[in-house]
Amino acid sequence: MRVAHIITRMIIGGAQENTLYNCEDLVRLFGDDVLLITGPALGPEGDLLEQDRGGDVPVRLIPSLRRAIDPRRDFASYFALKQAIRDFRPDVVHTHSAKAGFLGRLAASSLRIPAIIHTVHGAPFHPYQNAATRALFRGCEWYAARHCHAMISVADAMTDLMVNAGVAPRDKFTTIYSGMDVEPFLHADEHRDETRAQLGYQPQEIVIGTIARLFHLKGHADVVRAAGEVVKANENVRFLFIGDGILREKLQTQIDAAGLTRHFHFAGLVPPAEIPRFIGATDILVHASLREGLPRALPQALIAGKPVVSYDVDGAREVAISGQTGFLVPPRWEALVEPLIKLAADPDLRLRCGQTGRERFTEQFRHEFMTRRIRKLYQRVLSESAGQSSG
Repeated sequence: MRVAHIITRMIIGGAQENTLYNCEDLVRLFGDDVLLITGPALGPEGDLLEQDRGGDVPVRLIPSLRRAIDPRRDFASYFALKQAIRDFRPDVVHTHSAKAGFLGRLAASSLRIPAIIHTVHGAPFHPYQNAATRALFRGCEWYAARHCHAMISVADAMTDLMVNAGVAPRDKFTTIYSGMDVEPFLHADEHRDETRAQLGYQPQEIVIGTIARLFHLKGHADVVRAAGEVVKANENVRFLFIGDGILREKLQTQIDAAGLTRHFHFAGLVPPAEIPRFIGATDILVHASLREGLPRALPQALIAGKPVVSYDVDGAREVAISGQTGFLVPPRWEALVEPLIKLAADPDLRLRCGQTGRERFTEQFRHEFMTRRIRKLYQRVLSESAGQSSG
């Protein structure tokens, strides 16, 4: 099988790791011919392809393919994508992210590729946009959905969102959780003492981690607000921000103004291979993003045996289960306070929630499991297309 994956940029992020694992598995497990087509990995988040990953996967760079809307670049990208697809002659084109998803589906459809698949890692329209912008992105998704054969959602919540917005009918969607290498997370605590010492934490301190780009709608400011109340209840609580981005200086100013400087540590940009070690150094993971598909940080923490506290946004409810794997709360900073205080004060509760999460989600999030399900979808669509052609 010849498969072309198209994604806007290969920054260090969940959608990008998902895509790269899928590419690598198709080559390693099935011997498929795979091409990864992407734009430049611009921005402070880092380049995933520079992390000694993806060596077995050929990459075709489209310099004009960028995240921001730019009619001149976007037209150039459409024709460049069309040429790349024509040159590779794939059986399957699998697109990811908003820009590459839109242009890639249109380009593949114009070339009559027999199987065109799109993964919804997170909807490009959301309540925090103005009405005109939201309507534009919803309309683009509606149009692009008519130029593909099937769509994958990384959470049931993504399917609900897209169906309720009128993007496509429910039978066009299949939920397949975003896979990862679970083994390092199962062994995350092996370097716990060493990593905590490197970060300057004392044995009695309770470390609450957040893994996300320091970017708008990721919720770091809410975590800082909640931290003020949590620290009043438990002086031993510390907060660890794992990730980098454009809001770092602003967040540092907020932390300093709140008198919380000694309670926060910025780990900066951490290579994906190091994430398990940093999770092992924590005791709790908090996720306060206001817009997400199914945040990988949640199953990563649970597989590592750490309880989670998350806003009830999009797919988070599928893994953050109150009273079982942690706490799911309304998207308000005040709602974070009580569950964080409760978990910080109760090591038995932390252990119980973490163990439940590990037992429940380890197998579901293995990247090999994800790829096998995706490839079965490819085969189904190809079979249907062949039947329609012969008919």
